[in-house]
Amino acid sequence: MSESTMDRLNALLPEWLETSRLHTGQGKVASYIPELFKASQDDLGIHIMDAEGNHVSAGDCGVPFTMQSISKVFTLILALMDHGEEAVFFNVGKEPTGDDYDSMIKLELVEPGIPFNPLINAGAITVSSLVGGDCKEEKSRRILEFFRKLAHNERLGYNEDVYRSESESGHLNRSLAYFLKHNGVIKDDVEDVLAVYFRHCSIEVTCADLARMALVLAYNGTDPITGEELIPRRYVQIAKTFMTTCGMYNASGEFAIEVGLPAKSGVSGGILTLVPGQFGIGVIGPALNRKGNSLAGVHLLERLSKEFDWSFF
Repeated sequence: MSESTMDRLNALLPEWLETSRLHTGQGKVASYIPELFKASQDDLGIHIMDAEGNHVSAGDCGVPFTMQSISKVFTLILALMDHGEEAVFFNVGKEPTGDDYDSMIKLELVEPGIPFNPLINAGAITVSSLVGGDCKEEKSRRILEFFRKLAHNERLGYNEDVYRSESESGHLNRSLAYFLKHNGVIKDDVEDVLAVYFRHCSIEVTCADLARMALVLAYNGTDPITGEELIPRRYVQIAKTFMTTCGMYNASGEFAIEVGLPAKSGVSGGILTLVPGQFGIGVIGPALNRKGNSLAGVHLLERLSKEFDWSFF
């Protein structure tokens, strides 16, 4: 990050964030997972980090939140690292659905009954079954260790209240998982697979953790601060492509036009995004729009992308 860019972000970001915060009243905090409904609707925070570890933040960036669907990006990468592309994409497709992230429609209507992509719930449940490990505990341990390494934070852990809330209220996800089992897509015990899935969705982070994880993707799998290669470049390419085409649910096309960056959102209000070769960015804003994305967070990213000409299109 050049000094002029850092100075400009430091000067402008707090004001821009407060302008975007005005939009939180138009959104709604996720309620279908009861524990998530406890989040403050007015929260909005952002953390931006560059290759030297310089960073700028504003707003409620220290508020912890669970990764939810943002975790799907990294479990996909881990499954690819464990088994390779052919094995993973035998079980899950590569296309956007045009349906809600928890829809079952195309599993029943389209042959051969595999999920359309790894970032919808059915796809992420399938990917969770493909993470290497002899049992659900080992799979979850490996996922958490991988996330800790990417975030450079050994203190990352689970929010047990959110995990229990997801597990107890996850009836639709159970339906998806049992349908996948019926189709032969999932081979393992359904409840064990769901335990892994609910666990990685409930990993608790801050905006700074997301920014550091995004920075690794921005530099094609290498942590630019430590110089360590953490992910093969090819798998980062795959992940960033899915983030661009599917990462913002049914608003992915609109986000690509208005922001033009690879991104993944979660229903806790988090957004992980990146400027390739420059920055990792983490956002939190629990008030969601009707597509399930942080309303104020998207507004802020649109402003930043346009002002700094970050779109890669």
